[in-house]
Amino acid sequence: MIRLPVLFILVTMVIEAMGIGLIMPVMPALLEEVQGVGLSEAALWGSVLASAYALMQFLFSPLIGNLSDRFGRRPVLLVSMAVICLDYVLMSVAHTFWLLLIGRVIAGVAAATMATATAFMADISAPEEKAANFGLVSAAFGAGFVLGPAFGGILGEYGARAPFWAAALLAGANVVFGLLVLPETLRRPRAFDWRRANPLGSLRALNALPGMGALLALWFVFQVANWVYPAVWAYFTQSAFGWREGMVGLSLAVYGISMIVVQGVVIRWVIPWLGERRTIAWFLPYNVAILVAIAYVPNGTLLLILTPLSALGALVQPAIQGLASRIADDDAQGELQGVLASITAIAAILSPLVMARIFNLATEGARHFPGAPFLAASGLMAMAWLLYWRQNARGVQA
Repeated sequence: MIRLPVLFILVTMVIEAMGIGLIMPVMPALLEEVQGVGLSEAALWGSVLASAYALMQFLFSPLIGNLSDRFGRRPVLLVSMAVICLDYVLMSVAHTFWLLLIGRVIAGVAAATMATATAFMADISAPEEKAANFGLVSAAFGAGFVLGPAFGGILGEYGARAPFWAAALLAGANVVFGLLVLPETLRRPRAFDWRRANPLGSLRALNALPGMGALLALWFVFQVANWVYPAVWAYFTQSAFGWREGMVGLSLAVYGISMIVVQGVVIRWVIPWLGERRTIAWFLPYNVAILVAIAYVPNGTLLLILTPLSALGALVQPAIQGLASRIADDDAQGELQGVLASITAIAAILSPLVMARIFNLATEGARHFPGAPFLAASGLMAMAWLLYWRQNARGVQA
């Protein structure tokens, strides 16, 4: 049975992921309406919103992670959830691109709490349980991808802003829930240091640990490649198969359910069986194959079949997190998760801009190869695989 504090952490992750899922299926149509552009150009405007969100995560994740190492997980999580509640209110009244941009900026700052939530799980986990419990957090994030599109579709019948008002109420209720059940898990507070409360300072501190630099490099390349899914999925499926918002939302729900199964259930069999290192070694090439298949998939039915299979590739992420968490000290788990979140944010800044531009070039005029971003991502995933084997050949513990 899941304890109430862990339930709060999982609900927090669900709410954060819902913020992406709520808007993702309708983003192309929303931007076409607000900016008066076609689908190909809407992808470029969407990449600006996605990159702004990620930039805030990059800037604030180490700060929030370090604050949680100094003042505790509880106050950081509760304040951040309150900010998320207010952001949903703003998104519910946003009728211009600039208000949407401001909403994404605020959401990016608040979403830096994922580092603190993961640090909370590290605090309460034995070393051999960390990777599986990190997978539980990822599974909750996947649940948000299921509920987000579902909320957007069902509540959208009552108005385009209704889903955001409902999410604001849910976030507010979670703040109250957290006030009642969330304990403090930080056992050994660390003095706050501004030099470590920025992305570069934290990166330098952790990079000095043996084997950590190799893991951080691997994490970056993997994230750049994997971010292709949220970056262009809605545009890709509409261009390739003519899917409307409802079908896009359904496919995202299939992916979210698959993520829940993989990160919440399958991971507890696979990683204890293979270990973190072999999980990485086996599932990086698996990702290469899946991304190539998606790039050339001939119809939407086959894409829906490939969607749950693609979720299996996400096993790489908690495996890398588990290895890195073993290397970092107990009083630096928040800082570590903040750095991982910042690296993810850098990938999320670069990947949407690059993938959207590839999509734009591949679908502009007479050209029509909407799967081009997934082919590019498969090349990056292959690079991550080669990087991993090169590090092992040199005896680097990664």
